Amino acid sequence: MSNPSPEIIKLLAVFAVAFTAPTYAKVLVLIYGTILAPGRRTVTAALRAVGLQDEAHFTNYHRVLNRDRWSPWVVSKLLLGLIIRVLLPAEAPLLLVIDETLERRRGKKIKQKGWFRDPVRSTPRQVITALGLRWICLAILVPVPWSQRMWALPFMTVLALGEQTSARLDKRHRTLVAWAEHMIDKVRGWQPERELTLVGDGTYAAIVLIQRCQRFKKRVTLVSGLRLDARLFDFPGPQPKSKRGPKPKKGARQTKLAERLSDPLTAWQSLTLSLYGQEHRLEYVTSVCRWHTPGQDPVPIRWVLVRCPQDSFKPRAFCCSDTTTTPGQIILWASLRWNIEVTFEELRAQLGFETQRQWSVRAIERTTPALFGLFSLVTLMAKTLAFAKQTLKRNLQFLLSSPGTAAPPEQLVPQR
Repeated sequence: MSNPSPEIIKLLAVFAVAFTAPTYAKVLVLIYGTILAPGRRTVTAALRAVGLQDEAHFTNYHRVLNRDRWSPWVVSKLLLGLIIRVLLPAEAPLLLVIDETLERRRGKKIKQKGWFRDPVRSTPRQVITALGLRWICLAILVPVPWSQRMWALPFMTVLALGEQTSARLDKRHRTLVAWAEHMIDKVRGWQPERELTLVGDGTYAAIVLIQRCQRFKKRVTLVSGLRLDARLFDFPGPQPKSKRGPKPKKGARQTKLAERLSDPLTAWQSLTLSLYGQEHRLEYVTSVCRWHTPGQDPVPIRWVLVRCPQDSFKPRAFCCSDTTTTPGQIILWASLRWNIEVTFEELRAQLGFETQRQWSVRAIERTTPALFGLFSLVTLMAKTLAFAKQTLKRNLQFLLSSPGTAAPPEQLVPQR
């Protein structure tokens, strides 16, 4: 294997602080080998790809995943900071997307496995379950110069055990919503001054998650799908001075969203948006209200009910924790969630997701998140090399046009 370019070495050097020097040297070998390896992404395949198939101490590379001491949370923080620095302008808001995916795995030694809904094989009428590991992935949406759509780059991936698996392993069970709260807490702590928007599907439409996003000193905007039978209420009116007791938390109940679809009196508004690379003419109705479920305090939200006159997709409803957000922006953010599904497919097709063969507890909790992060690293490498190539071309043109100049501007003032 030829030596990596100086740009790649400098890019990866950001992660050196997360490891000891010997471990970091082995991490670099595994990164290069995993990128170059065809087919399965195992430690053995990675070593073979870089010409170390006869390495006498090959077990040391396995220990990076199952024994060596390093924190995936620290690596996630460094990766997020690197993505922001390379692909986003300064002070730009962060658009995050969250979703879960299934890694189909079998084996008696895999203790964390469980039965989960298979999103690929299931249909609206029939739910198909599969045995494997369920992962929650938090990615950041960024523009890349070689694509018209935004890319979802994973930077944080955690294993979400099933309830029965947690009980069997005597571990505290965390729901998907609870994991989402924990993950957004981490990001808010790492980026306290940035504007954050979190986009998820209907799984993450939960009052507790909205409350968490609204309680931050610098709020996090949550956009998610909303059930058509959600309990929506008006804001409470002023309480008469003669009436004692606590002030009501909600007013009269609003018409269900499902009923608004068939109600001829619904005042639909028209809107044209570019979604999934095409222009769509939509009709929507929106309002600001309070969403309530029994046992929880109601929260203020803006809901948007969308339908397509051409019937190109089924009517959908979305909610946003920021009531000042426009309906068009909510619909646009919700449509961008699909980019993480593309990332999942690319991980399976290009980086061998589901071909790992680790089985120890620590190796499982580290290998798949590392593979997800590698997708983002490859994207950063491509962007860095493309910029270096453009800079070299501009420098050569400058030198040819001005032979008496000491140095071109790009060497004096590096640019993104």
